[in-house]
Amino acid sequence: MAGFEDISKEITALVSEWEGKLLSLPEEMITQRRNSQNRNIKQIVGHLVDSASNNTHRVVHLQYRELPLRFPNYATYGNNDRWIAIQNYHEENWETLVQHWKFSMLHFAHVIQNINPEMLQNEWLADVGEKLTLKKMVEGFVPHFKLHLEEVEKLLTTLHTE
Repeated sequence: MAGFEDISKEITALVSEWEGKLLSLPEEMITQRRNSQNRNIKQIVGHLVDSASNNTHRVVHLQYRELPLRFPNYATYGNNDRWIAIQNYHEENWETLVQHWKFSMLHFAHVIQNINPEMLQNEWLADVGEKLTLKKMVEGFVPHFKLHLEEVEKLLTTLHTE
C-alpha cells in the first residue's frame, strides 16, 4: 500500500458530497456555456471522467512499463477539449454521465490505495522536458478535481444570480 488513504477518502467524500447536487440540477443549468474555457457543467463533469480514466491508466502503466513512461498527456495542446467534443458530453444522458463520473472517481480512489510503494518515484514524461513522479501525479489529483468542482460551483452561483 502506498499510503494514499487520505487522498482516496477525500475523493470519495467529494463524490458523496457532489453526486446528489449534480443529479438535482435542471437541464438548462447543466447545458449553458459559461466558464472561461467555454465549457458547460456537463462538459466539465465529462472532463473529470476523462481525468479519472487517464490517471488510472497512468498509475497502472507507471508500475510496469519501461521508464520514464511515454504515455500521451491528453490535456496538452487542447487535446482535452478534443476528448470532450469527440465524446459529445453535451448530449450525454445526465444521469448516466454523473454515474460514470462517480464510479470513475471511486475506482481511481481504489486504484491509488493499491499502488506499490516501491514505484512511487517512477516517472512519466508529462510534456517535453517535464517529468512527473507517480507520487506527485497522485498528490496532484485532488487539487485538479477541486478546481473543476469550484468551476461548477461558480457556474451555479452565476446561474442563480441571473
